[in-house]
Amino acid sequence: RDNNLEALKMVEKTLNEMRKGGIYDHIGYGFHRYSTDEQWLVPHFEKMLYDNALLAFAYIEAFQATEKSQYKETAEEIFAYVMRDMISPEGAFYSAEDADSEGEEGKFYTWQTKDLDAVLNPEEMKLYTSIYNINKGGNYLEESTRNYTGKNIPHLTENLSSLAEKKNLSLEELKEKLETIRIKVFQSREKRIRPHLDDKILTDWNGLIIAALAKGGYVFNEKKYVDVAEKAMKFILENLKDEKGNLLHRFRENSAEIGAYIDDYSFLIWALLELHEATFDIYYLKQASNLIDIQINQFWDDHIGGFYFTSKDGEDLITRQKEIYDGAIPSGNSVSMLNLLRLSQITGDQEYEKKADVISRVFAESVRNNPSAHAFLMIAVDFAVGPTYSLVISGDTRKEDTIKLLESIRKEFLPNKTLLHRATEQDLPPIDEIADYVVFFDKYLDKATAYVCINKTCKPPTNDIERMIEYLNPGRN
Repeated sequence: RDNNLEALKMVEKTLNEMRKGGIYDHIGYGFHRYSTDEQWLVPHFEKMLYDNALLAFAYIEAFQATEKSQYKETAEEIFAYVMRDMISPEGAFYSAEDADSEGEEGKFYTWQTKDLDAVLNPEEMKLYTSIYNINKGGNYLEESTRNYTGKNIPHLTENLSSLAEKKNLSLEELKEKLETIRIKVFQSREKRIRPHLDDKILTDWNGLIIAALAKGGYVFNEKKYVDVAEKAMKFILENLKDEKGNLLHRFRENSAEIGAYIDDYSFLIWALLELHEATFDIYYLKQASNLIDIQINQFWDDHIGGFYFTSKDGEDLITRQKEIYDGAIPSGNSVSMLNLLRLSQITGDQEYEKKADVISRVFAESVRNNPSAHAFLMIAVDFAVGPTYSLVISGDTRKEDTIKLLESIRKEFLPNKTLLHRATEQDLPPIDEIADYVVFFDKYLDKATAYVCINKTCKPPTNDIERMIEYLNPGRN
């Protein structure tokens, strides 16, 4: 909003320190649940699907905001982990991996020097132990005794670029050597007894990882992530609905059970919106609109406003609660507010925007009392306050000029935008069905054309990429 470099510096500091620390699995990738110390060194070793989904989002957006490749690499490593270890044969995602194996927390993830000696040659051993701070006595204190145990958690205390310089290697040379070693250590670790896998497939957590994969696939222009996201979404929509079309919460052992909660709807709608932006398949917008209408019918408080956590057709409760606290995962109300604003801007349906406005007012006092506990809600409020950008690219999908316009915005960090593509090679472009105002957004001068509207006021149509980017980044130097 303000091009605040100090704020960006704070974000980067946190993301970089987390990536270097023991909270990150430097061997198999992915983040553990949380750190038990301020150095990010000793984690609680459990791995949660939702943590990795939301952190992938953070690193993707950091890449967009800075164009620094390490953030892209981290997001892609997270995806590599969940696509390897957390995915079901049907393509949906499991919930978590436990912290312990063989009755000991972290046993799968920690190393004694003798373990590494058994798989690495002396040169590799010297490099790996120096880079990842591994020693014979161990590199962390056991929590209860505060003694070293001879066990090590691989972690970095410096950036790889500075470590490469100290070892008279280029960054690429060091990365290549470390990757060779990592594969050896990973293969050795795979022979260990793994932590227990929580194989529940949850609609809400799948929504988060689908959204992250779709976002990553779009930003990185990597179809494989979008394909995985689409397959997971297909599974959820086909297997986690009841006979009335309402969502269900959990799938396990070939059985879908438990009526959905607000998080199931809000997170899955978020994923559908990200999938539409990644594919421009109108199917995902239709599904998002249908589900948000069901959500409003089933969860909306008609007296005060805001969404209840449980549906009106759910179990009989003395009182129905509303969740607004954005903690380890954002609240359903926070995500729903942003979903409503995005869908209103896409479809032109003002009722969605009115509902979003009510959410902001209902929970305003809670936000004033504790702003940091409502971080995601403030993202939605920021979208509502604006400036918000509506971008429609009108052009033939197969033509080079259309492709270039669409490609040019992939890496732009524009969180407060919606993006539509009007495929003019079709007599009735599918997007016209759900966003009828775009019928007026045709090609200009018979070329692919960008229509940029800021706070519902539209700029002149343009065929020029630089002009389009200028519209979208009016304050950029």
